[in-house]
Amino acid sequence: MEVKIERNQNNVIVTLIGRLDTPASQEVAQQLEEIKEDAAKTVILDCAQMSYISSSGLRIFLTLRKNASAQGGRVVIRGLSNDIRSVFMMTGFLNLFEFE
Repeated sequence: MEVKIERNQNNVIVTLIGRLDTPASQEVAQQLEEIKEDAAKTVILDCAQMSYISSSGLRIFLTLRKNASAQGGRVVIRGLSNDIRSVFMMTGFLNLFEFE
């Protein structure tokens, strides 16, 4: 799993590439620790190149959302594939996030 983080004045864009499975989720969670300071901004999770998400990956998304909400920010998810959108739908996560 590859993670790219870009910052501008209003947003933090996190591009997720590959499989966000249980083994990768520990490393991704550590990499995303650095954006906690930007939680008051809009965090955009670009998932167009993400091929899979596990329950551990969903937990990372939920943690990001909680941190952003606590600081007045928001999390927007962009580019979900139909397969991953189905996972979000089955778990109730479609109601928790904003999507582009």
